[in-house]
Amino acid sequence: MEIPLTGNIRDVSLVKILVALNRNRKTGTFSLTTPTFTKNIYMRDGDAIFASSTYPDDRLGEMLLKADKITVEQYDRSVELLKSTKKRQGAILVELGYLTPKDLFWGVKYQVKEIIHSMFLPEEGTYAFDEGELPTQEVIILKMSMANLIYDGVKKIENWTRIRAEMPDTGRVMRLSADPLNLFQGIELSVQDRKILSLIDGKRTVKELMENSWMTSFEALKILYVLWATGMIEQIAPGSVAAAHKAAAQQEVPPPLKEILQPHSEEEEALMRRVDEIFPRLGELSPYELLEISKGTDGDTAKKNYYRLAKEFHPDRNYAIADDSVKTKLTAIFDAITKAYNAVKDGSAADAAPSPAAARKADETDEAAKAEDQFRKGIEEFKKGNFWGAVENFKWAVKIMPRHPGYWSHLSLAFSKIPGRLKDAEEALLSAVKIEPFNADHYANLGLIYLKAGSQGRAQSNFEKALKIDSGNEKAKRGLSQIKK
Repeated sequence: MEIPLTGNIRDVSLVKILVALNRNRKTGTFSLTTPTFTKNIYMRDGDAIFASSTYPDDRLGEMLLKADKITVEQYDRSVELLKSTKKRQGAILVELGYLTPKDLFWGVKYQVKEIIHSMFLPEEGTYAFDEGELPTQEVIILKMSMANLIYDGVKKIENWTRIRAEMPDTGRVMRLSADPLNLFQGIELSVQDRKILSLIDGKRTVKELMENSWMTSFEALKILYVLWATGMIEQIAPGSVAAAHKAAAQQEVPPPLKEILQPHSEEEEALMRRVDEIFPRLGELSPYELLEISKGTDGDTAKKNYYRLAKEFHPDRNYAIADDSVKTKLTAIFDAITKAYNAVKDGSAADAAPSPAAARKADETDEAAKAEDQFRKGIEEFKKGNFWGAVENFKWAVKIMPRHPGYWSHLSLAFSKIPGRLKDAEEALLSAVKIEPFNADHYANLGLIYLKAGSQGRAQSNFEKALKIDSGNEKAKRGLSQIKK
């Protein structure tokens, strides 16, 4: 079902809208407006990275007060200074010693999550999704699974009529989704959720699941609603229960529940090595190589490998990785694995010729290898102190791969070491910022350039931007300390 990008949540539930935006990896601003407020969710590649609200109780100071992080006296004092200095309340609270920078960062993340969760409560309100570039100001990156945000938001709904209306009929049979994108989301299920999940066998109806849940009907229905809303469970085709059982037997069978719930334990460093090994070769690997099987492997083994790899490379389970480019690579690998499994399953893998997309991918991989070679040479020249030589190599790298922020950042660094070339260093780094506007290091490095140029005001502004994105950024901290001296 196509979800309209404008409308009223009375007609299309917020859950369906956010799931659709997440699945389609949309970038832009989602807004919800009621007579009381307008709240925004800023999304990048389907993930929520920030939120804002016009509702007074959603302001940072009020949130910190309600969370018992500051006292009423501290709140009142910060408001007084806010009015007289026009500084941000968070910065004032840190300056007064009421909060540490780490506390402030926690507070902003808490504020963002609470705003998003509160958007699930209204039953009516106009919404719109404005696809396109995000504002580079006033935004931090919220490292949190979109599935978890939806899960926690839905948990706050206490309206039986609303949940009942949005759920499938109680006579429908429910089953675990066979789609790894739904199964292996980064949702932190409660003990009760897991118990309900264990009852879902593709044979019981919603009514039977509620009756066998050892809890009240509303509690059981609400958990089923959460699981259904996030896509972990799905309804079997309508009809009689017997027909539903027959349909279930013909559909893809998901892995055992214990396999779904078992946490993926691979360390980040090991995962990064795997990503760096597979991603550049996506255009040349066969479906069998992607699934790590040989031709003639039985269907059960192919399926087992597919679910194992889908779990390993699910973008949502690795949302906390610091490098934002990894999400893009994981998504590409996940999609390629799914395509490979479908090809093996339907028998088209054996004689599948490289698609135009695969050929383009191979060309792109070749270009990426050339750019990486120039970048590596630039690093070698930089280490030797040959900054002009490094500049030339880095220039070639950005010419080949102009959308790679790391190459622009290193070009800037090389320019900054050459007398009289700070302007070139600034321009190169601004290119990196344009591509990757939420990387704290870019702003910290800009601050260092401005500091070197004697522009303390611009330096301070960029150091503060860096700390707003990452309160622990050491370069920005040192830069601010240097200015204060």
